[in-house]
Amino acid sequence: MADQNVQADELEVVEKAKDFWFKYSKPVTYVATAIIIVFGGWYLYKNFVVRPQQDKANDLIFSAENLFDQMAQQGFNKDSINQVLNGGAAVTTGVLKVAGNYGSTPAGNRAKIIAGACYLHAGDFNNAVKYLKDVSSTNATQVQTTVYSMLGDAYSELKNTDEALSYYKKAAEVNPKDEFMTSEALFKEGLYAETTGKNDEAISIYENIRDNYPKTAHAGEMDKYLARLGVVK
Repeated sequence: MADQNVQADELEVVEKAKDFWFKYSKPVTYVATAIIIVFGGWYLYKNFVVRPQQDKANDLIFSAENLFDQMAQQGFNKDSINQVLNGGAAVTTGVLKVAGNYGSTPAGNRAKIIAGACYLHAGDFNNAVKYLKDVSSTNATQVQTTVYSMLGDAYSELKNTDEALSYYKKAAEVNPKDEFMTSEALFKEGLYAETTGKNDEAISIYENIRDNYPKTAHAGEMDKYLARLGVVK
Protein backbone atom coordinates (compact mmCIF):
# COMPACT_ATOMS: atom_id res chain seq x y z
CA MET A 1 0.00 0.00 0.00
CA ALA A 2 2.84 2.38 0.86
CA ASP A 3 4.47 1.72 -2.53
CA GLN A 4 1.17 2.44 -4.27
CA ASN A 5 0.87 5.75 -2.44
CA VAL A 6 4.41 6.72 -3.46
CA GLN A 7 3.66 5.84 -7.08
CA ALA A 8 0.46 7.90 -6.95
CA ASP A 9 2.37 10.88 -5.58
CA GLU A 10 5.00 10.55 -8.31
CA LEU A 11 2.32 10.42 -11.01
CA GLU A 12 0.68 13.53 -9.57
CA VAL A 13 3.99 15.42 -9.70
CA VAL A 14 4.60 14.35 -13.30
CA GLU A 15 1.07 15.44 -14.27
CA LYS A 16 1.55 18.86 -12.65
CA ALA A 17 4.87 19.28 -14.46
CA LYS A 18 3.39 18.29 -17.82
CA ASP A 19 3.80 21.04 -20.43
CA PHE A 20 5.41 23.30 -17.82
CA TRP A 21 7.23 25.38 -20.41
CA PHE A 22 4.18 25.85 -22.60
CA LYS A 23 2.03 26.84 -19.62
CA TYR A 24 4.38 29.10 -17.69
CA SER A 25 7.79 29.78 -19.20
CA LYS A 26 6.90 30.31 -22.84
CA PRO A 27 4.99 33.59 -22.44
CA VAL A 28 7.89 35.10 -20.46
CA THR A 29 10.58 34.23 -23.00
CA TYR A 30 8.63 34.17 -26.25
CA VAL A 31 10.02 37.46 -27.54
CA ALA A 32 12.83 38.33 -25.15
CA THR A 33 14.76 35.12 -25.73
CA ALA A 34 15.08 35.56 -29.47
CA ILE A 35 15.88 39.27 -29.30
CA ILE A 36 18.65 38.59 -26.79
CA ILE A 37 20.07 35.88 -29.03
CA VAL A 38 20.11 38.08 -32.11
CA PHE A 39 21.47 41.04 -30.13
CA GLY A 40 24.25 38.83 -28.82
CA GLY A 41 24.96 37.63 -32.33
CA TRP A 42 25.29 41.10 -33.78
CA TYR A 43 27.49 42.16 -30.86
CA LEU A 44 29.85 39.29 -31.63
CA TYR A 45 29.66 40.03 -35.34
CA LYS A 46 30.62 43.67 -34.93
CA ASN A 47 33.39 43.07 -32.43
CA PHE A 48 35.02 39.71 -33.12
CA VAL A 49 34.70 38.82 -36.81
CA VAL A 50 38.25 38.96 -38.10
CA ARG A 51 38.89 35.91 -40.26
CA PRO A 52 37.55 34.95 -43.70
CA GLN A 53 35.82 31.81 -42.40
CA GLN A 54 33.98 33.88 -39.81
CA ASP A 55 32.98 36.41 -42.46
CA LYS A 56 31.59 33.65 -44.66
CA ALA A 57 29.68 32.08 -41.78
CA ASN A 58 28.15 35.44 -40.90
CA ASP A 59 27.08 35.97 -44.50
CA LEU A 60 25.48 32.53 -44.59
CA ILE A 61 23.55 32.92 -41.36
CA PHE A 62 22.28 36.44 -42.07
CA SER A 63 18.95 35.52 -43.71
CA ALA A 64 18.19 32.84 -41.11
CA GLU A 65 18.83 35.31 -38.29
CA ASN A 66 16.65 37.87 -39.99
CA LEU A 67 13.69 35.47 -40.24
CA PHE A 68 14.28 34.26 -36.69
CA ASP A 69 14.16 37.85 -35.47
CA GLN A 70 10.85 38.33 -37.30
CA MET A 71 9.44 35.21 -35.63
CA ALA A 72 10.54 36.51 -32.25
CA GLN A 73 8.50 39.63 -32.77
CA GLN A 74 5.51 38.21 -34.64
CA GLY A 75 5.23 34.62 -33.43
CA PHE A 76 6.78 31.25 -34.17
CA ASN A 77 5.20 29.01 -36.79
CA LYS A 78 6.07 25.64 -38.31
CA ASP A 79 6.98 26.87 -41.80
CA SER A 80 9.29 29.64 -40.61
CA ILE A 81 10.95 27.37 -38.07
CA ASN A 82 11.65 24.82 -40.81
CA GLN A 83 13.13 27.52 -43.06
CA VAL A 84 15.37 28.84 -40.30
CA LEU A 85 16.59 25.32 -39.59
CA ASN A 86 16.95 24.00 -43.15
CA GLY A 87 16.73 26.95 -45.53
CA GLY A 88 13.91 27.85 -47.89
CA ALA A 89 12.30 30.67 -49.81
CA ALA A 90 13.26 33.34 -47.26
CA VAL A 91 16.48 31.73 -46.02
CA THR A 92 19.52 31.07 -48.17
CA THR A 93 21.24 28.72 -45.69
CA GLY A 94 19.63 27.11 -42.66
CA VAL A 95 21.25 27.28 -39.25
CA LEU A 96 21.75 23.50 -39.13
CA LYS A 97 24.14 23.72 -42.07
CA VAL A 98 25.94 26.72 -40.57
CA ALA A 99 26.27 24.92 -37.23
CA GLY A 100 27.55 21.80 -38.98
CA ASN A 101 30.11 23.52 -41.20
CA TYR A 102 31.15 26.49 -39.07
CA GLY A 103 30.42 25.31 -35.55
CA SER A 104 33.68 26.67 -34.12
CA THR A 105 32.99 30.26 -35.27
CA PRO A 106 30.85 32.86 -33.45
CA ALA A 107 28.26 32.51 -36.23
CA GLY A 108 28.28 28.73 -35.79
CA ASN A 109 27.71 29.19 -32.09
CA ARG A 110 24.78 31.49 -32.79
CA ALA A 111 23.42 28.92 -35.24
CA LYS A 112 23.37 26.31 -32.47
CA ILE A 113 21.53 28.68 -30.14
CA ILE A 114 18.94 29.53 -32.79
CA ALA A 115 18.55 25.85 -33.68
CA GLY A 116 17.96 25.04 -30.02
CA ALA A 117 15.39 27.81 -29.69
CA CYS A 118 13.58 26.69 -32.84
CA TYR A 119 13.42 23.07 -31.70
CA LEU A 120 12.17 24.24 -28.30
CA HIS A 121 9.32 26.19 -29.89
CA ALA A 122 8.60 23.24 -32.20
CA GLY A 123 8.31 20.87 -29.25
CA ASP A 124 11.33 18.77 -30.29
CA PHE A 125 12.99 18.87 -26.88
CA ASN A 126 15.66 16.25 -27.48
CA ASN A 127 17.07 18.17 -30.42
CA ALA A 128 16.78 21.40 -28.41
CA VAL A 129 19.02 19.84 -25.76
CA LYS A 130 21.40 18.47 -28.39
CA TYR A 131 22.14 21.87 -29.93
CA LEU A 132 22.00 23.99 -26.79
CA LYS A 133 24.43 21.73 -24.95
CA ASP A 134 26.86 22.09 -27.85
CA VAL A 135 26.93 25.89 -27.53
CA SER A 136 30.30 27.23 -26.45
CA SER A 137 30.35 29.44 -23.36
CA THR A 138 30.20 33.16 -24.05
CA ASN A 139 31.07 36.30 -22.09
CA ALA A 140 27.81 37.84 -23.32
CA THR A 141 26.03 37.08 -20.05
CA GLN A 142 22.46 37.63 -21.29
CA VAL A 143 23.04 35.13 -24.07
CA GLN A 144 24.61 32.60 -21.68
CA THR A 145 21.72 33.03 -19.24
CA THR A 146 19.27 32.45 -22.07
CA VAL A 147 21.03 29.26 -23.19
CA TYR A 148 20.92 27.78 -19.69
CA SER A 149 17.31 28.87 -19.24
CA MET A 150 16.25 27.22 -22.50
CA LEU A 151 18.03 24.03 -21.46
CA GLY A 152 15.99 24.16 -18.26
CA ASP A 153 12.84 24.55 -20.35
CA ALA A 154 13.74 21.61 -22.58
CA TYR A 155 14.57 19.33 -19.65
CA SER A 156 11.35 20.34 -17.89
CA GLU A 157 9.39 19.07 -20.90
CA LEU A 158 11.46 15.88 -20.95
CA LYS A 159 10.38 15.35 -17.31
CA ASN A 160 14.00 15.45 -16.14
CA THR A 161 13.40 17.46 -12.99
CA ASP A 162 16.96 17.43 -11.67
CA GLU A 163 18.48 18.64 -14.93
CA ALA A 164 15.77 21.28 -15.39
CA LEU A 165 16.33 22.74 -11.93
CA SER A 166 20.10 22.53 -12.40
CA TYR A 167 20.01 24.61 -15.58
CA TYR A 168 17.54 27.15 -14.19
CA LYS A 169 19.94 27.55 -11.27
CA LYS A 170 22.90 27.98 -13.63
CA ALA A 171 20.93 30.61 -15.53
CA ALA A 172 20.33 32.55 -12.33
CA GLU A 173 24.01 32.38 -11.37
CA VAL A 174 25.52 33.73 -14.61
CA ASN A 175 25.29 37.40 -13.65
CA PRO A 176 23.41 38.15 -10.42
CA LYS A 177 23.89 41.88 -11.05
CA ASP A 178 21.63 41.64 -14.10
CA GLU A 179 18.42 41.96 -12.13
CA PHE A 180 16.02 41.37 -15.02
CA MET A 181 17.62 38.22 -16.41
CA THR A 182 18.44 36.79 -12.99
CA SER A 183 14.96 37.36 -11.56
CA GLU A 184 13.40 35.75 -14.65
CA ALA A 185 15.63 32.69 -14.28
CA LEU A 186 14.92 32.49 -10.55
CA PHE A 187 11.19 32.80 -11.15
CA LYS A 188 11.18 29.87 -13.56
CA GLU A 189 13.35 27.86 -11.17
CA GLY A 190 11.02 28.59 -8.27
CA LEU A 191 7.86 27.93 -10.23
CA TYR A 192 9.19 24.64 -11.56
CA ALA A 193 10.36 23.61 -8.09
CA GLU A 194 6.87 24.31 -6.76
CA THR A 195 5.22 22.54 -9.69
CA THR A 196 7.25 19.41 -9.05
CA GLY A 197 6.57 19.36 -5.33
CA LYS A 198 9.89 20.77 -4.11
CA ASN A 199 8.17 23.33 -1.90
CA ASP A 200 11.07 24.13 0.44
CA GLU A 201 13.27 24.89 -2.53
CA ALA A 202 10.55 27.03 -4.09
CA ILE A 203 10.11 28.99 -0.86
CA SER A 204 13.83 29.76 -0.69
CA ILE A 205 13.86 30.96 -4.30
CA TYR A 206 10.74 33.11 -3.92
CA GLU A 207 12.21 34.74 -0.81
CA ASN A 208 15.42 35.41 -2.73
CA ILE A 209 13.49 37.21 -5.48
CA ARG A 210 11.46 39.22 -2.99
CA ASP A 211 14.39 40.23 -0.79
CA ASN A 212 17.25 40.64 -3.27
CA TYR A 213 15.50 41.80 -6.45
CA PRO A 214 12.85 44.20 -5.07
CA LYS A 215 12.77 46.40 -8.18
CA THR A 216 11.87 43.59 -10.58
CA ALA A 217 8.41 42.77 -11.89
CA HIS A 218 8.19 39.47 -10.02
CA ALA A 219 9.22 40.79 -6.60
CA GLY A 220 5.81 42.27 -5.83
CA GLU A 221 4.13 38.92 -6.49
CA MET A 222 6.33 36.82 -4.25
CA ASP A 223 4.29 37.22 -1.06
CA LYS A 224 1.33 35.76 -2.97
CA TYR A 225 3.40 32.81 -4.16
CA LEU A 226 4.83 32.29 -0.68
CA ALA A 227 1.39 32.48 0.93
CA ARG A 228 0.07 29.60 -1.15
CA LEU A 229 3.00 27.56 0.19
CA GLY A 230 2.07 28.49 3.75
CA VAL A 231 4.60 31.27 4.31
CA VAL A 232 2.98 34.45 5.56
CA LYS A 233 4.83 37.46 6.91
